[in-house]
Amino acid sequence: MTDVDVLIAGGGLNGPTLALALAQAGLRVAVVDQRLAQTRAGENFDGRAYALAIASQRLLKSLGLWDGLAGDSQPIRQVKASQGRPGEGAAPFFLHFDSAEIEEGPVGYMLEDRFLYRALLAAMQDRVQHLPGLSVTGHHVTAGRVEAELSDGRRLRACLLVGADGRGSGVALRAGIRRQGWGYGQTALVAAVAHDRPHHGIAHQYFMSTGPLAILPLPGNRSSVVWSETSDNAHAIAALPDEDFLDVLRPRFGDYLGRIELAGARFAYPLSLSLAERYVAGRVALVGDAAHGVHPIAGQGLNLGLRDVAALAEVLVDAARRGEDIGSDLVLERYQGWRRFDATALALGMDGVNRLFASDNPLLSAVRGAGMGIVTAVPALRRRFMRQAAGLSVDPMPRLLAGQAL
Repeated sequence: MTDVDVLIAGGGLNGPTLALALAQAGLRVAVVDQRLAQTRAGENFDGRAYALAIASQRLLKSLGLWDGLAGDSQPIRQVKASQGRPGEGAAPFFLHFDSAEIEEGPVGYMLEDRFLYRALLAAMQDRVQHLPGLSVTGHHVTAGRVEAELSDGRRLRACLLVGADGRGSGVALRAGIRRQGWGYGQTALVAAVAHDRPHHGIAHQYFMSTGPLAILPLPGNRSSVVWSETSDNAHAIAALPDEDFLDVLRPRFGDYLGRIELAGARFAYPLSLSLAERYVAGRVALVGDAAHGVHPIAGQGLNLGLRDVAALAEVLVDAARRGEDIGSDLVLERYQGWRRFDATALALGMDGVNRLFASDNPLLSAVRGAGMGIVTAVPALRRRFMRQAAGLSVDPMPRLLAGQAL
């Protein structure tokens, strides 16, 4: 009665990762990917990279991908966070996390988009029905299945349709799932830079009134920059030629890594919070940005999506082994109950941190500095924050995030 067990709309990173996890456990899976594979699987670095938490790295290892990716990754050995103003340097009180204080190893890993996508693409071959250059244009639910219409006129039947199609998820819209959220009046400017001096695996996060600036270590003498500015400023900066862009960035970046030059393309993304009111509907489940679009502060967007992937894969595989209908409301509610509170709490937490540091009030600045100093001075607090950032405090922990097979 079905063509596949699970049909996934969206071929970014969350969709293929979920497809691979399910296929390795014996389910029949198809991925509808609006973009053509070759547009992302090229050899050249385009500037996009992700900060993978330890839990996300364990998921990739569980799926058999990490050994092939480790050589292209950069361990994050320390994290330093401080507040300040453009051109004035960091404030005297700051947060400092050192991975030597936790047993699990580095706080996380930086990995370029091209390497991760290419590994997923290769792993899906002969396991997953990959349909690039297409999109899901509609779906309807009948007894025991969901039938999806594709942009080429084809129809596919499945037990479950998964929306991994981003913040403007068509799957969510057609399923009647509403969203709540707001804009930040900020735009993220994303680029990679090459620099003279080594970064020693240290990630920096500067909180400024116009938005946070993250400088994240990449392999070699390169770093990824995620620079949030007010949207008016960001649009003007994004329109500048490369050298003029660097002239504006340099006073904020500082000279601790020596001379900097662009090492890839530049991107600009408007920032907002977007939360789906539900993660499931009739034979539909949402993962990643389709469920929750968050501020890039702390680089948790992809990690949140991979938590969804790990939880949904475990729920579906366990249900299939028990002989249950994997698209039933009973099964899907287990996934929603597992993920919705955690994801919403983390999203609102990042929203609160961004708002807290957006104020230039001197009294509030002093309180923020004191709070950073206290956390840095108390080992138990430092380790707690590090474990949360590394994704090690998720409870209950999905098996894939714990490094276990499904």
